[in-house]
Amino acid sequence: MRTHHLHLAFVAFFASALSLVTVCQAKSVNDKPIRIAVARIRHDHVGWILSRKKADVEIAGIYEPNNELVQRYAKKYGFNKELIYNDLNSMLDAVKPDVVVAFGSIYEHLSVVEACAPRHIDVMVEKPLATTLDQALRMDSLAKKYGIRLLTNFETSWYPSTMKSYQLINDSNYIGSIRKVVIHDGHQGPKEIGVSKDFFEWLTDPVQNGGGAITDFGCYGANLMTYLMHGQQPLSVTAVVQHFKPDIYPKVDDEATIILSYATAQCIIQASWNWPFSRKDMEIYGNKGYIIAVNSSAMRLRSEGDSEEHKTLVTEASVDVYTDPFSYLADVVRNKIKVPDNGLYSLQTNITVVRILEAAKESAKTGKTIYLPK
Repeated sequence: MRTHHLHLAFVAFFASALSLVTVCQAKSVNDKPIRIAVARIRHDHVGWILSRKKADVEIAGIYEPNNELVQRYAKKYGFNKELIYNDLNSMLDAVKPDVVVAFGSIYEHLSVVEACAPRHIDVMVEKPLATTLDQALRMDSLAKKYGIRLLTNFETSWYPSTMKSYQLINDSNYIGSIRKVVIHDGHQGPKEIGVSKDFFEWLTDPVQNGGGAITDFGCYGANLMTYLMHGQQPLSVTAVVQHFKPDIYPKVDDEATIILSYATAQCIIQASWNWPFSRKDMEIYGNKGYIIAVNSSAMRLRSEGDSEEHKTLVTEASVDVYTDPFSYLADVVRNKIKVPDNGLYSLQTNITVVRILEAAKESAKTGKTIYLPK
């Protein structure tokens, strides 16, 4: 009898241990670094991934045909030159990454998706998604056909103040219904802040970037407002662009103002390469109060019943937000999280962003308000 009990105890212990090993193995597999391939390194923001030290992702390959740029960045960031490929398709077939991040010109985003989608490789591009609506719709078609995730990365998507603003509006009804949003984005200018020559070359090209400040910084406001409006596109778009520095930026605008009109709200996007300092801030006014996101964490708030405005700081610890886009991407690839259809990174939202930008450029060119189809 005693032997029988000992046998049962051993079986229970063995089953428990086996279960623990299985759980640990599953966790280990799920937490393996995501293999990221980098498509071009012509965008100065590529430093975010090349200098990143977290263990949740690893760089499996880098496609960059410009050898001079490779040599310069290898020296700066210390990556192994054996990671370099001068052909995108060859890299994808050789390293078989989980996901590709695009750090070339905006015009090149389409070719990256065309290469990755048939191989069922997810993609994240830098903002905005595309230079034209035709490109964006082609990318959407490929993503749907081959079932890939296609994300667009904006710096303001990582801001705790962006997420807190959204929560206050939607969960707390802090300001009531949105009536007016004013969004300021930009800096002194690409040359003035000292961007690299490779970045400057395509950033100031009307084909490779799709425009100047209207594209580079107008996209932030379009992305944020589409998010705040739960994916709703504006009824009309009106825009004005100017060239205050034609000697530096002869081919593209350096100043843009875009007005988005909705049935119950209005948004003014002020995109500029002429600010006296870098800024990314927004003001959201409702019929019961306002929210001013001063930067990534500082906010000024006032709601009905408040005798005066009050200030607050929000951080990653106080609001549920990913402050690192590659951590977010890794969890999307691992299927730990799903990109909401109307989220800041989502394909649906960012097609609307490109539609707004295209209408804005047409408005600036013709001097007319552009009415979007329902």
